[in-house]
Amino acid sequence: MYISEKEIEIRYAETDQMGVVYHANYIIWLEIGRTKLIEDLGFTYAGMEKDGYLSPVTDISIQYRAALRYGEKAFIRTWVEEHGRLRTKYGYEIVHDDGAIAATAISEHVVVKKESFRPVSIKKIYPEWHEKYEEIKRQAADGVRN
Repeated sequence: MYISEKEIEIRYAETDQMGVVYHANYIIWLEIGRTKLIEDLGFTYAGMEKDGYLSPVTDISIQYRAALRYGEKAFIRTWVEEHGRLRTKYGYEIVHDDGAIAATAISEHVVVKKESFRPVSIKKIYPEWHEKYEEIKRQAADGVRN
């Protein structure tokens, strides 16, 4: 399975009065991880938007396990969990320096036309992107890791 990883240095502004990362910041980190994965595979969200498409979140789920604090580093690991005709689910782990899991998450996305917000198949508009996700799915089914 292909897993992208992005390091985040936790900033003071991302913490709450208890000195731990405020829960909403994890959603921003998921976007950072997803963007990194897509770029690692040779594509960009910016390119998609330039072409007149968007990829909104349709569902998101986060499980918080261990606090992260100011001054620490977090690592966002991102992969393609599922990819279908219209929907793609991304999986995430946010981990401490020592590998301990701070949070896990899943986000679900569709691709839509910017002007109408009508869903479109990524296979139809970006066949190479679709094929890369299919390749990742096959590798995951075969137990191959990057």
